[in-house]
Amino acid sequence: MPEHDPAARSASLEELRAAVARAEQGGRPEQRPTSDGPPPPEPQDADADPHAVARAVVLRQLTGSPKSRSQLAQALRRKGCPDDVAEAVLDRFEEVGLVDDEAYAQMFVRSKQSGRGLARRALQHELRSKGVDDEIARGVIDDIDPDTEREIARGLVEKKLRSLHGLDRQVQVRRLAGLLARKGYGAEVSRQVIAEALDALPEHQRD
Repeated sequence: MPEHDPAARSASLEELRAAVARAEQGGRPEQRPTSDGPPPPEPQDADADPHAVARAVVLRQLTGSPKSRSQLAQALRRKGCPDDVAEAVLDRFEEVGLVDDEAYAQMFVRSKQSGRGLARRALQHELRSKGVDDEIARGVIDDIDPDTEREIARGLVEKKLRSLHGLDRQVQVRRLAGLLARKGYGAEVSRQVIAEALDALPEHQRD
């Protein structure tokens, strides 16, 4: 995606935050709880600008954690936002760089690699479940360094082996292979990494 002017991005964000404040205040008097139970539900403002309401929804979603455009569109749909309004608001967020599926996919891949040790296949599946376009996902996943992925697989195997000492080698192989398969590693990488780890164990070295 093209670089965005930081000053324009900051100004646009302030503009959107101001719209959020206006949409949330709406000029309504404060609701006070009573001793008889919880406060009544806040009435809907029939005159609220749907674009301002949609911007408020998107900003609240992004404040919690990064989101793909598809996830934000689903959140707007759940709030009853008209499709044309959602499209216009999300287009505007993309223009100022606040919604960027490529940047989201890059962040997601880094997080899931370091946190859960996921490999390409599993990452592709998870990005698809987040609504990221397959072409964008492939471009990000193709940038993954095979050596880095192999090292992550080795780390997973070494950690799992701590609970497998003393078991038959074939049992160890099956459990380690199952672990790596669930993480999305291919058969060849799994076979090599598992063999290297087991061959290095004293219990499997020949006298």
